[in-house]
Amino acid sequence: MRGKDIADYTVRNPRGEDLGSIKDVVIDTSEGCIAYAALSFGGIMGLGDKLFAIPWEALQYNATDDSFVLNMPKERLENAPGFDKDNWPMTAEREWLTGMYNHYGYTPYWERRMER
Repeated sequence: MRGKDIADYTVRNPRGEDLGSIKDVVIDTSEGCIAYAALSFGGIMGLGDKLFAIPWEALQYNATDDSFVLNMPKERLENAPGFDKDNWPMTAEREWLTGMYNHYGYTPYWERRMER
């Protein structure tokens, strides 16, 4: 899958409920991996949506309906750390990213790399 093709893919939970859509992915060029996917969730017709950073490994591609599955309750996403579309967190903001990874119960990718 090409990176540019990921934008606007639908994200659902395992029960099939719509959680939003992927707007983009952020690549950590120093680590050589996807740092997070930006999920647009909430709002109406793109107005008032908040973006949420989702650990890439939290998303599973579903080839059956050409979407991604995020295995978590909608309530957890509603309480997740979000950001404004004009102010994206960068991969250098490790404190913010650590909090985001912890919210979803994942080990940050740079810490996993050190464990190897």
